[in-house]
Amino acid sequence: MNIKVVRGNPTPEELAAALAVVRARAVAAATTPPGAAGPRDAWSDPSRIAVHHVPAPGPASWTRTYWPS
Repeated sequence: MNIKVVRGNPTPEELAAALAVVRARAVAAATTPPGAAGPRDAWSDPSRIAVHHVPAPGPASWTRTYWPS
């Protein structure tokens, strides 16, 4: 893996910190089984919002129609 600094003049400590983050992300991605839903997949799943019931009709039902309740 090659990392190239294209701007700035980072210190060796800053480069080491950046490399540690990149390596940790690479290890996490490699150890996740294929097809497994990660936290980002679960968060972006629209079915987690659609579990609420549709508001009952009535005179004030328009006040309960804001979707992401």
